[in-house]
Amino acid sequence: MNSFGRLFRVHIFGESHGDAVGLVLDGCPAGLNISATDFETDIERRKGGIQKGTTPRQEADIPLFRSGIFNGKTTGAPITILFENRNTRSSDYEKQLAFPRPGHADFVAHEKAGGNEDYRGGGHFSGRLTVALVAAGVIAKKLLGEAVVTARLLEIGGEPDIDKGLQKAIDAKDSVGGIVECRVTGMLVGLGEPFFDSAESLISHAVFAIPAIRGIEFGSGFAASRMFGSQHNDAIIDSKGTTATNHAGGIVGGITNGNELVFRIAVKPTSSTPKEQQTWNRDTKQVEPFSVKGRHDLCIALRVPVVLEAVTAMVLADLLLLEQKIKRVLTP
Repeated sequence: MNSFGRLFRVHIFGESHGDAVGLVLDGCPAGLNISATDFETDIERRKGGIQKGTTPRQEADIPLFRSGIFNGKTTGAPITILFENRNTRSSDYEKQLAFPRPGHADFVAHEKAGGNEDYRGGGHFSGRLTVALVAAGVIAKKLLGEAVVTARLLEIGGEPDIDKGLQKAIDAKDSVGGIVECRVTGMLVGLGEPFFDSAESLISHAVFAIPAIRGIEFGSGFAASRMFGSQHNDAIIDSKGTTATNHAGGIVGGITNGNELVFRIAVKPTSSTPKEQQTWNRDTKQVEPFSVKGRHDLCIALRVPVVLEAVTAMVLADLLLLEQKIKRVLTP
């Protein structure tokens, strides 16, 4: 449903134009120092209206702690954090209710909920809920020890020059996608299980919780299919398992091998594009011209790196707890 993780378990809730979005985080060890200032950097990185090409909608996104934190430390009980929705314009969506946006969840949400869905701003399907993922990631990162998670944009609209790729969208009055790479240094050997709970499987599962993701590849990824085995194999050069190359991306047999974890994701163009399109009108039962009104990102990939870091950290924190590498009660 809307939960992820076995010991470090994250549950997200809320709608884009509801009173608030938020999360309940269960399984966080007691004794972890937490304050609102811990969230500022990553929350700012995710916000719209800061970078050119992102939605003009801005929310303060001050974390409101409702449970699980006392005297600046986690208690070991479930942590509840809310982020209020203050800057909404629901009328934009009332006007286009009859037109399910192409590429968006509007149609499937309506069918799944039998017409009872909150359609404002995409409701529970909105990227607005990624603020809750980022918050979970802030806490997860504090548990990772020497492991450091970083993600960055590699290209936008097929252009390594980010400004050039974004300008393509502006000139075309359309949206574009991008590619984001994530790297984790300071990895331990032995995280993950063969087959269903392989490290790649768990990371991929969490990654596809981010709206607009269309693909993922680890290490050399699809390029591996065009290599000889002798080229792709990573030679082990010491007793720690360090390898001369890293085509595997830090995972072998579903288990981390201690080398840098490396993977990339493909982010599709924002479905809410200003370009006129054709779509089915629920009222007239006809296909008609349609253009999206409201405030939207020209390139959602601009805001993805910090969200990618967050879900990756969530997975790693869960795996570290499963391997008993993180104590359930932390001491100063």
